[in-house]
Amino acid sequence: MTYEEVRRDPAVQVYIAQADASMEALGFTEHSFAHVTRVAKLAGDLLQTLNYPARTVELARIAGYLHDIGNIVNRVDHSQSGAVMAFRILDRMNFPPEEIAAIVTAIGNHDEGNGVPVNALAAALFLADKSDVRRSRVRKQADIALDIHDRVNYSVTDSRLEIDKEQRIIGLELTVDTQVSSVMEYFEIFMKRMLLCRQAAQRLGLTFQLSINGQKLL
Repeated sequence: MTYEEVRRDPAVQVYIAQADASMEALGFTEHSFAHVTRVAKLAGDLLQTLNYPARTVELARIAGYLHDIGNIVNRVDHSQSGAVMAFRILDRMNFPPEEIAAIVTAIGNHDEGNGVPVNALAAALFLADKSDVRRSRVRKQADIALDIHDRVNYSVTDSRLEIDKEQRIIGLELTVDTQVSSVMEYFEIFMKRMLLCRQAAQRLGLTFQLSINGQKLL
């Protein structure tokens, strides 16, 4: 079974769409196909760049695509409910137990509230997910002044996750429009995520660096 087969599965498409509809009703940023597709690509590309086996790269893409389906149940503990849902989906599609275990572990550990990058797949998913900060995730520009999460996301005009294999560094490079949101506001809501990104990078044998507008901050 492949990433493309999972991506085309009708039930998976319904779950992702409905999970995002719930997030929209709650006032959260976009968590639909654009987000999960980007996370899937980033997670897979990260492990591919680090020369992980092709099948591990494929599993990272699958974990990235399925990681937010738990929002269909509730935003609270969505990583755990999403892991259970992913188990049912992958079991139905006849994935072997060891691959289901790897994907479920990654999904169950992708939230900064209770997740830990316990293995390479979980680490890659965490880095890919938390680096997806961008203007296009904001649904309503009118809410920017009222909501710090919308304001910070809208202020990011460019976001890149890049690896220097020789130096063993993974860098998140952000371009932030400080007329929209200050760098301090970014840290106010994302500091815990960035510290866990450091742990995730270490799990992959890398050093994490955060740069905003060309300045290294972490």
